[in-house]
Amino acid sequence: MDITVDRQRQGPARRHRRVPWSPGAWGEALYLAGGIPIQAVTALILVGLISVTQGATGPRTAFWVLILWLLGAAVIFLLTPTLTRINRHRLRTTAGVEIPPQRKWRGLLTVPGVTAVVRSQSTWRQLCYHVLLAPMLAAAAIVAVGLWPGSIVCTLASAVMLAHHRDGGPYTTGQPAHAGLYVGLMFAGIAGLFIAPWLTSGVRALDTRAARALLGPSRADELEHRVEQLTETRAGVVDAADAERRRLERDLHDGTQQRLVSLAINLGMARAQAESAEDAKQAIAEAHEEAKAALAELRDLIRGLHPAVLEDRGLDAALSGIAARMPIPVRLTVDLPRRPAPVIEAVAYFVVSEGLANIVKHSQATEAAIFVQRAGDRLHVIVTDDGVGGADPVHGTGLAGLARRAASVDGTFDIDSPHGGPTLLTVDLPCNR
Repeated sequence: MDITVDRQRQGPARRHRRVPWSPGAWGEALYLAGGIPIQAVTALILVGLISVTQGATGPRTAFWVLILWLLGAAVIFLLTPTLTRINRHRLRTTAGVEIPPQRKWRGLLTVPGVTAVVRSQSTWRQLCYHVLLAPMLAAAAIVAVGLWPGSIVCTLASAVMLAHHRDGGPYTTGQPAHAGLYVGLMFAGIAGLFIAPWLTSGVRALDTRAARALLGPSRADELEHRVEQLTETRAGVVDAADAERRRLERDLHDGTQQRLVSLAINLGMARAQAESAEDAKQAIAEAHEEAKAALAELRDLIRGLHPAVLEDRGLDAALSGIAARMPIPVRLTVDLPRRPAPVIEAVAYFVVSEGLANIVKHSQATEAAIFVQRAGDRLHVIVTDDGVGGADPVHGTGLAGLARRAASVDGTFDIDSPHGGPTLLTVDLPCNR
């Protein structure tokens, strides 16, 4: 078993230098350049409609123009979810901005479905972004990105012409060169190079804020989703508590109670039927063994409810005790600069405990590994083994209870267990303390 505690040191964040030679500035320029095509889609559709219908006259022509514009509006409407997904993916991959997905459009082939989509605020927010803001952001991005090569060309061309003028050569045939103009253009190009990073950063910030505000779920949608999630979590917690109560009843009835009954029977037999001291000693010895077994089962039961070592010494010591009692080798790695909240420690403890119990019962593994790390305000717990795999929360094995336990504190639960192994159980818990 390997237990390591590593406290990560974080140095002061370096300030982003907005200068032309900064890699971050060039990265932001490339980010804007990559977003121009997708942001200009609706503008291109509208420009195409305007160019096609421009100059059309007459009643019949007006009718077909109306039909054409309705078709164009329908195309933009149907393209909206796709454009939203592409922009979300663009922001996630190029800017590291994660925008929560909105609800998918369903039932577009039915009148109620279309009515629900049209009446949804998120639909109009997306359309506002793609029809109004995206074309303006694309135009601003073209200006910001174009300022880079324009400033470079202006600076180099002015320097070349200024050097040519100094050597006595004309700017154009038959016209004298103007040194002052060349100097002014050269300084304008240099100034443009220093302005370009700030303009690029400003357009990028506007793009990010607009996308966050309009492409993500609204506050009402977030609250509705949160209420649904809390309702499901509450139901899961109630089910988990009921299942835990039934398990305790079963363990007490089938284990400790039976041993206490056997103890009482042995003592009664020793009292009523012992004919000699040897018979009495034998009955008392058997009763003593039953009493010790009952005490051991009670200790295990109490430890399963809430181990004292978890409260006294923390998660690393409690997990070390679990790993030490396992019949197979367990490699434990703990990285906790400071203790999380008690409820989070308890959830992490029971996740590991139940995960290891499933490994022993079902996986046929020869070794297991536990990794616990705190990163910022999240606690990551990973339990893995080299067993046969095939674990599925749908088929029981306590995994569904672990998922409910993690969800009860707004955590996430994931398991990857292909047939043939290995199994990887991952739990991510909030850790604000």
